[in-house]
Amino acid sequence: MSTKKARRIRGLGKVLFVLYILFLIYFLCLAEWYGREGTWEEFHYNLELFREIKRFVTYREQLGTAAVFANLAGNILIFVPYGFFVSMASRTRGFFKTLFYSMGLSLAVEIVQLFSRVGSFDVDDILLNTIGGVAGYIIFSICNQIRRRYHGRNRKKR
Repeated sequence: MSTKKARRIRGLGKVLFVLYILFLIYFLCLAEWYGREGTWEEFHYNLELFREIKRFVTYREQLGTAAVFANLAGNILIFVPYGFFVSMASRTRGFFKTLFYSMGLSLAVEIVQLFSRVGSFDVDDILLNTIGGVAGYIIFSICNQIRRRYHGRNRKKR
């Protein structure tokens, strides 16, 4: 792959990353669909790991499949693109770097939700978001390995 083409792909990754961050801010802080239509009068928080996850699993029939999926899988899935794009857009990448950045961004979102009283601070969300970011990194790594093998074969054929 030429340097010019690599720069274009990296630039596209950066643009997609910025668009994704804007979507993330909207979805996590403003989207009415996700229960963000107003602020609460008091702070809502969970500092006990696995508490909300257990609650959603235990009461899955009463809460409904959509609510359980939105909370558990949704918190993972919404951060998968973050792990992918942060790896794609960066010159230096790594598992622990992505883990740290995913956890940091998730913690920042949770703190903003706590103090703005839009949403609630939940350590389970931080865990699930971090898992999603790491999953995005793993997907990126697999795609990158496939790309390298493909380009390696094409160079040998020339």
